[in-house]
Amino acid sequence: MTEQTEAVRRPPDTAQSSHTGLEVLAVLGVSLGMSAIYALLYYVRAEITVKGGIAATTATVVSGPATRYPWLDLADDLADTLNGVMPAFLALVLLSRVPGGRGLGIGLDRLHIRRDVLQGAGFAALIGIPGLGLVWAAHELGINASIAVVDLPDTWYRVPLLILEAAQNGILEEIVVIGYLLTRLRELGWSDSRALGASAVLRGTYHLYQGWGGFVGNLVMGLIFGWWFQRTRRVLPMAIAHTLIDATSFVGYVYLHNRISWI
Repeated sequence: MTEQTEAVRRPPDTAQSSHTGLEVLAVLGVSLGMSAIYALLYYVRAEITVKGGIAATTATVVSGPATRYPWLDLADDLADTLNGVMPAFLALVLLSRVPGGRGLGIGLDRLHIRRDVLQGAGFAALIGIPGLGLVWAAHELGINASIAVVDLPDTWYRVPLLILEAAQNGILEEIVVIGYLLTRLRELGWSDSRALGASAVLRGTYHLYQGWGGFVGNLVMGLIFGWWFQRTRRVLPMAIAHTLIDATSFVGYVYLHNRISWI
């Protein structure tokens, strides 16, 4: 047996694996992992304490203060948005510590920007249109909370802020749950299918505050996005798609929720 063959068969460095595993727990612990725990607790509390369960609750996706000082409200909202993208920034810093190729190994570069934008728009249509139908069906079946997507005062900056919030969601979720998590789980020796399932379940779980419709819809979204990333190693189309989906949902809600009964 040659030395090279022996090296290939040698088990992975357990110390390095332990460090990577703790790093993953830390990143999720200051971001979407804790969101998943809170969403699960919210769902359990609603089912136990609210007559009618989760279907009798209302979930607000984007909210903000409304005081006599709009400029201070805007500053608070912008600070919340900045806080929301910091875990993604942390994940990128950690990825940069290990050489991973162009775009930190997750495709964050402008090499194929035109194709990334077109793919992102295509995924937004693929996910967003059926997702709207799922929201309606889940609402009619009584397995989803009523969703008050936006609860922001009617100010001049409301629509720009909603678009910024959508971009924050796209950046945070796709970089952390797709780019970072799937990269690190592969380094830990997880199979692609196992890592994909874990990532998708995490995404669905931190949407459980919306009910089972939110869980299933986002789990399917996570499976599609994760599958594509595992084959292309490019996270940018997913971030663009997510931003477009949320921006359309947020701004659309502002103008349609008084015109369509189930929105």
